[in-house]
Amino acid sequence: MTGPGGGAGRTDERKGRDAATPLPDAALAARVRAGEVRALAKAITLVESTRPADRSTAIGLLEAFPAPGSGTLRIGISGSPGVGKSTFIEAFGLRAVEARHRIAVLTIDPSSRLAGGSILGDKTRMAELSQRPEAFIRPTPAGRTLGGVARRTREAIVLCEAAGFDVVVVETVGVGQSETAVAGMTDLFLLLLAPLAGDELQGIKRGVMELADLVLVNKADGAQADAAGRTVAEYRNALHLMRPRTPAWTPTVEACSALTGSGVEEAWQRTLECRAALEASGDFAARRTAQAEEWLREEVEAALHERLREDPRLEPLAARLEDDVRAGRIAPPAAARRLLDAFFARPPSDP
Repeated sequence: MTGPGGGAGRTDERKGRDAATPLPDAALAARVRAGEVRALAKAITLVESTRPADRSTAIGLLEAFPAPGSGTLRIGISGSPGVGKSTFIEAFGLRAVEARHRIAVLTIDPSSRLAGGSILGDKTRMAELSQRPEAFIRPTPAGRTLGGVARRTREAIVLCEAAGFDVVVVETVGVGQSETAVAGMTDLFLLLLAPLAGDELQGIKRGVMELADLVLVNKADGAQADAAGRTVAEYRNALHLMRPRTPAWTPTVEACSALTGSGVEEAWQRTLECRAALEASGDFAARRTAQAEEWLREEVEAALHERLREDPRLEPLAARLEDDVRAGRIAPPAAARRLLDAFFARPPSDP
């Protein structure tokens, strides 16, 4: 794949991570800003790295990119496994390309809790979109991050926008009802459902439904077309019982088939209508502000956790408290309080 500004991007972005010589953050930032796909892939690999030295470089790199204006659009897409997220995103992405947009797709793949690895196969399921020079597809393992996204997804979004991609799609892991984190880092949240027999409304609970700006019932083709129509009707009735996420936009439920392309154009138009309504009401800017605030809170919490884990002063105390917790001699909340009290009792060690 050749991305905006040229440069072959079909080589595996993750290959040779440890062997590659790091570029100075200023030079790398300039190449990202020029739209070089290889530089963008390298930058995302850098911000995803867990090595302390890489983290310092990554922060310097991110400081080179101020927050983008409202010209970009961040779309979160979630749905249960097997609903056809990758197929839909490819059809949706091709429609965005036809509308002269540059689209970046960040796919979050589940990680093994035992081995820690991920298959990272979403890119292979978007073969046509991955061949387009206006598109960039980056698979990322979720690791131990909850909510269907990865630890550094927000930073990857910023880098994609800095590279000139004005539509960024975040595809969540697809684990069910708890995937609401993506709604806090995107401008629009699109929920995909499949035609189901029986109690469809038991499949998705209120927590994720009330955050959706657009609900699409996918696979509305062939023998499932009638079932899809019934599912659309039931979810439209269900949405009437929920308070909209914002008064400026009432979520809609539509049927589509990513396989045949039916309904994809309508989904694109609904996305544009939603954006226009949010911009007119000021909610679009408010969501961007909320994204930045939530990002700050997450970074503070994560940094505090890392400092606690890495501070050598706390190792003996942490080991004793862990033994006490395992033996039942102290409750975990009390042990956590003692650890925090010890951490804040004197200045922490240098990072």
